[in-house]
Amino acid sequence: MTEKTVGIGGAAESTDMVLNIGPQHPSTHGVLRLRLVLDGERIASAEPVVGYMHRGAEKLFEARDYRQIVMLANRHDWLSAFSNELGVVMAVERMLGMEVPERAVWMRTLLAELNRVLNHLMFLGSYPLELGGITPIFHAFREREELQAVMEEISGGRMHYMFNRVGGLKEDLPAGWLGRARAAIADVNTRMDVYDKLVHGNEIFRGRTRGVGVLSAEAVHAYGVSGPIARASGVDFDLRRDEPYLAYGELQDVLKVVTRTEGDCLARFECLLDQTHNALDLAVACLDRMAELPPGPINQRLPKVLKAPEGATYAWTENPLGINGYYLVSKGEKTPYRLKLRSASYNNIQALAVLLPGQLVADMVAILGSLFFVVGDIDK
Repeated sequence: MTEKTVGIGGAAESTDMVLNIGPQHPSTHGVLRLRLVLDGERIASAEPVVGYMHRGAEKLFEARDYRQIVMLANRHDWLSAFSNELGVVMAVERMLGMEVPERAVWMRTLLAELNRVLNHLMFLGSYPLELGGITPIFHAFREREELQAVMEEISGGRMHYMFNRVGGLKEDLPAGWLGRARAAIADVNTRMDVYDKLVHGNEIFRGRTRGVGVLSAEAVHAYGVSGPIARASGVDFDLRRDEPYLAYGELQDVLKVVTRTEGDCLARFECLLDQTHNALDLAVACLDRMAELPPGPINQRLPKVLKAPEGATYAWTENPLGINGYYLVSKGEKTPYRLKLRSASYNNIQALAVLLPGQLVADMVAILGSLFFVVGDIDK
């Protein structure tokens, strides 16, 4: 009988575990992959791996004329379609030196804020779902459906509205639409306490999110994080107030830029929730102004072949998820020579590299969900 010694390799007890979350995982909002290095129950390092949905949107923009690129613009962040369209047409209008009719300016502002509410309601419902609370998602879809009905009536689309045009909007409002929009907003407003009390006031939800995933203001600046995530870390910046576009310059008394200083998951949720309340208030203010405007055109007449003059411009907007920018270069043709897209989610998700290390694996889902991203907006 011989004695045998089996070696297990040097330092096996201290070997780090590498864990892949995704690219197909219910908590990643889509095909995002996180490569985590674990030290026991804590995350030692995190690497977001993106590109699984990459369609080459920027190159597709360059192969289509200025009327067709609106269709591409509303697809990268499918929850912010109207706001995406807006940035593209504003860039082209700036290149053309074109003034948009006043009714179109106010109507665009109204629809952008309704789109903001629709975007935020999805996250207000899905974030508690990721933490184990199923009820809020049913409420969120009820409110979304009410607002989707008025958006669908005016544009014909439920997600991809295709209602912006260079020079204004596709067509005038249906008869009685302003009244139906006002009624829908009032209904949603009366039921927003579901999120204030059922979610925000829930002690389990607060226990899972308070003090978890703190993002510093320095990291926000370093990674170019924007939107409610940046404002939750005390970075007080909102293009609607700081570089007003559309009708936001006349809405400064209604517009409230919501900020927090804690920078944790709870602060990010609070910013999103308060911003939803304010977007509803802005929509009501736009409706009031629309009721006072005299009849007039909703768009500009355009030539059959639309060509932007030679040059370059950059148009950025405060999208629901953060700053969305289009850098447009023209050589005087009917298609863009170059169109660079700066999407909010792409920058925001990079902050996971500094946000996740040191956190418990059990808190990873809470942190990931609190970044409120859309994977198509990351991959483009």
